[in-house]
Amino acid sequence: MTSLRQRKGTKGKEPPLGAEFQSQPSNCCSDHHPEKILLGDWSWGSIIWTSVGWSVSVGLGLLCCIYVATLHENDLWFSNIKEVEREISFRTECGLYYSYYKQILQAPSIQEGLSDLIHDNLTESKRTINLLQRMNIYQEVFLSILYRLLPIQAYLEPVYFYIYTVFSLQAVYVIALYLTAWLLSGSWLAGALAGVWYILNRVDTTRVEFTISLRENWSLPFLALQVTAITCYLRPQLSALQQKVMVWLMYVTTFCFCLTWQFNQFILLVQALIIYTLDCADFLSTTQVTTLYLVQVSGLLSVWLLQFCNSMILGSLVLSFIVATLFIRHCQSGLKSGTLLVRVGKLLLHTTMVLLLTFTINYLAKKALQLRSDEHIFKFIKSKFALGPTRDFDANLYLCEEAFGLLPLDTLERLGGTLMLYPYILTLLLLSCMFTVAVLQNLSRPKGVSADERKGASEGRAVAFRPDVAYNLLHSLFFGLLAFSTMRMKYIWTGHMCAVAAFGVCGTELWTLILSALRCNNKFLLRLVRYAVPLVMMGCLYYKFWPKLMEELSELREFYDPDTVELMTWISTKTPKRAVFAGSMQLLAGIKLCTGRVLTNHPHYEDKDLRERTRQVYQVYARRSLEEVHDILRAVGADYVVLENSICYERRHRRGCRLRDLLDLANGHIMDGPGDNDLDLVPASHPRFCEAIKSDEAAYTALFTRTFQNKTFHVYRVKKKRKKSAKSSSESSSAQ
Repeated sequence: MTSLRQRKGTKGKEPPLGAEFQSQPSNCCSDHHPEKILLGDWSWGSIIWTSVGWSVSVGLGLLCCIYVATLHENDLWFSNIKEVEREISFRTECGLYYSYYKQILQAPSIQEGLSDLIHDNLTESKRTINLLQRMNIYQEVFLSILYRLLPIQAYLEPVYFYIYTVFSLQAVYVIALYLTAWLLSGSWLAGALAGVWYILNRVDTTRVEFTISLRENWSLPFLALQVTAITCYLRPQLSALQQKVMVWLMYVTTFCFCLTWQFNQFILLVQALIIYTLDCADFLSTTQVTTLYLVQVSGLLSVWLLQFCNSMILGSLVLSFIVATLFIRHCQSGLKSGTLLVRVGKLLLHTTMVLLLTFTINYLAKKALQLRSDEHIFKFIKSKFALGPTRDFDANLYLCEEAFGLLPLDTLERLGGTLMLYPYILTLLLLSCMFTVAVLQNLSRPKGVSADERKGASEGRAVAFRPDVAYNLLHSLFFGLLAFSTMRMKYIWTGHMCAVAAFGVCGTELWTLILSALRCNNKFLLRLVRYAVPLVMMGCLYYKFWPKLMEELSELREFYDPDTVELMTWISTKTPKRAVFAGSMQLLAGIKLCTGRVLTNHPHYEDKDLRERTRQVYQVYARRSLEEVHDILRAVGADYVVLENSICYERRHRRGCRLRDLLDLANGHIMDGPGDNDLDLVPASHPRFCEAIKSDEAAYTALFTRTFQNKTFHVYRVKKKRKKSAKSSSESSSAQ
């Protein structure tokens, strides 16, 4: 087990409904948006104020980057430990991804390195797979090529080039959140507050310092940039040229996001649902809706081409949904006409048709493509919400992991401790009420309203009714629900949460309502509280958290995992270079990185055949006969099998969630230990293999030879069975 130890508004118009929520016109509050200079405001005040805002954003981004890099160094003493220890610190699937970066660097040439990835026979024994098609590892490819081309090898080690790039993306993430809050509120103080909150809530906003290579650490900064580009695109002040620039920015960020994370299709599906909701509520024009959908489709199809026509992308729900939406939207005329009740009825019918066509297209696409790569995700969703059987091994493997459970309530306690949760909830409630009023106004709009009248009504609307604010509201709500249902998804929500909460504190909506309720609403007081409150909050946060941050940065630990280091050293020095190893997914990823040996299975789970192979290899922890386990290991080409005491005698999970329990359930066997069992489960007729093999009985030693052992790992060489004919011939000759 790896451990850490101590180191040694509008004029001349009648006020619309809900005008009490309306913000003051931007000119009276001297707002300076980040794009104001681009819009032609070249006054000295705008130039200086905008330059200060951009400088603060870069400063906060660099501060976050240095902060997580320092934590990583202090936790592991990364600069002082051996290379094998550095590589072991890339836990689970992180080690697998980093191994491909290392593989290209060690290749004789870039061309040979790329060829080895396209025709890889090391990651899965007895198979040749295209890694660029199967996995999202273009970032490792790009970095390895960049490192080989740049003249930096003499003074920067490859591993530091890699981790510093990932930490630099955290700076990009903070700058993106900063710009989003600035665009929404009109004050860069909102951006500063969002950046400060992101850093102070590090435990809940990122885990980059200990899961560096995780795909989300590469992709979420690009998703945040995409949200910033969408926010800017939906602002009404942009010219035609600036809108085109924003469309290209949306495409580039969407493309980078999709290229770096295999779960991109599910995040884009949520985003497509947001766009669909805004379209139904009449917040977006037809051009905007079509553009946003086409940006998503273009990004996905570009990645599809780069990933050698990966069928999982063509069979994604988001593509089916967008095709269905655009088709029915084109065919169904008169959708946005009629009275309120008529329009609601039309929208319900429209939504039903879209969903039916979506699932039909998706079903047909998967049948045509024979796609089953993502079925484990839908099994997990069905099991999570009790919509299907719960004995499926793949589904239970996810359900039993804490990261895929419900969001713990202590998360909200931590977010409240940084003064972020409460303004966020107030902002969300206020904006939701205003959004509901705006939806009713839009759906009640009489038939035949001209474009100019619609534009005028839009200008008279409260700021919360702006399309960019409406988009960010729904983005926060939808991904908030996703985070509460699956804890791992909280990192998408909490980052954006910082921007929305900062918008609430520095924007006009919340303060206009409060000051109107107190009957003291005027321009001067509104401007005063908008600037004074965030400064006071940042002062309080500095007073409360600065000593804690300094204490955290002063804690020095050291990487300590002697058993794994011993195992990796033994494999590197005592086994053939083409030896095939079987074991747990997490350990095998480290074996590939540290030793370069061939694997039977690995943690990248988006392949049906690999999932089945993993379940078979894991029978070494089940109650199966010696012959069955041996046949399984020989079938996948294993020369060695690594057994881990931490899995065989697992205590981390509760009964029913230990790996051996999941295998027993899938095999129809009664689980170990006291507790209830389903009536149809039967006692196993064989002992647990990982325990029985350690007895060194003759039957086991005939097929397996123990070659390595320490407190954590037991390694056995898998012998070949002697053919019966050869055996009988041998006995006959000896008798003579």
